Amino acid sequence: MKVYLKSANKKEKKMLRIIFPFLLMSMGIILYGCDSTDTVTGTQNGNLSLSMSGLQDLGSSAIYEGWIIVSGTPMSTGTFSVDANGQLSQTSFSVDATQLSSASTFVISIEPVPDPNAAPSDVKYLGGDFSGNTANLTIGHSLTLGSDFTSATGKYVLATPTNGTNTNELSGVWFLDLSSGMPSQGLILPTLPTGWMYEGWAVVNGTAVTTGKFTDPNAADNSAPYSGPMPGPPFPGEDLLQNAPAGLTFPTNLQGTKVVLTIEPNPDNSTKPFTLKPLAGDVPPNAGDRITYDMNNQAGTTNPTGTVTR
Repeated sequence: MKVYLKSANKKEKKMLRIIFPFLLMSMGIILYGCDSTDTVTGTQNGNLSLSMSGLQDLGSSAIYEGWIIVSGTPMSTGTFSVDANGQLSQTSFSVDATQLSSASTFVISIEPVPDPNAAPSDVKYLGGDFSGNTANLTIGHSLTLGSDFTSATGKYVLATPTNGTNTNELSGVWFLDLSSGMPSQGLILPTLPTGWMYEGWAVVNGTAVTTGKFTDPNAADNSAPYSGPMPGPPFPGEDLLQNAPAGLTFPTNLQGTKVVLTIEPNPDNSTKPFTLKPLAGDVPPNAGDRITYDMNNQAGTTNPTGTVTR
C-alpha cells in the first residue's frame, strides 16, 4: 500500500486514504462471518438445522430437546418449543463440528421443565439416521417409539357393564370385540417402549373425556373415574355414569360422537389428548349397544415428521 501511495498522484492518494479504512472493515466482517470457533471453549462449531411438521405446543411444563448420537452416546444440541401454530422457537443450532460430523443419529425427546437430569428422558419422540448430511425423522425409529402404528387396528362397543345391563347402555365405550358373542381383545397394537402409554378417549360435546391409560390392550386400563360400582370387563374402556367433568352431564349418549386412541408421554405433561392419534372411530348416529364397531387407522396422515441437516 505504501509503495502504491508513493507512485500515486495527489488525487489517487486522497481517494485511497478515504476508502482504505472501509476496505479493512469489510475484510474484518467477512472474516468474522466465516469464523465458527467458540471464543470461550476454542472448539470449532457446525450448524444443525431442523424442519418439522406436526409437532404440538407442549405448554410450560415440558420442552423438546434435540440429541446427536455419537458412538452410542447422546449429546444435546439444545432445546426448543413449539407454539400453537406449530412454529418452532428455534430451527438452527450451533454444535461442536467434530461431534456433529461423527454423529450417526439424531433424536428429539420431550423433557420436563425444569429438567433435573442432563441425560435424555425416556420420552424419545422422533429419530433418524444420518445419510450424508441429512436425516429423516419419524416416530418409528428404533430409538424412539419403534413403530409408525400404520398396522394398528381397533374395535369398540357401547355398553355400561358397571351399572348392570339395560341401563344407560349408550353412555360407555369399551375397546373390545363382541362379534363372536364373547368379549375378546379389540385393539391390536404394537408394544410401547418405556416413556409412553396408550389412552382411550370419548369426545362428548367437543370435550375429550379419558377412558383410561394402559400398556396392555388385553387387560383393564389404570383408572375408572366415571364408572359405576360394578366391575368392568378386563379390557380398556369406561362407563360415563358419574363425576362428569365441568360442562358435561353423565350419563350421556355417545351416538354420533367420536372415540379416539392416543399415544401419550409418560409422565404426561397434559390432561388433554397428545398429537399421536393412530386410531379414531365415528360412532354411528344410530349406534346400538353391544355391537362391535371398527376404528379407522389415521397414523399415516397424522404422525409428525421432520428433517435434520448438518
